[in-house]
Amino acid sequence: MMQWESWSAFWQMGGAGVYVWACYGLTLALIVAELVLVIRRRKDTVTRLLRWRRAVGKDVGGQGARVESVE
Repeated sequence: MMQWESWSAFWQMGGAGVYVWACYGLTLALIVAELVLVIRRRKDTVTRLLRWRRAVGKDVGGQGARVESVE
């Protein structure tokens, strides 16, 4: 385990702190962006599926399965 003399020394990490914390920040931003995109894509896909199922149900003469909104 590494130990530093002060919080300032911890954040600076012997001169490499800027690079280390920038990498942590960039990684966190990319993970959050990926989560947002996945959630958005899932919502769009569910919406398109619901529209498709409603359209198919109407084409069959209203005999389609009952579809409820999923969110």
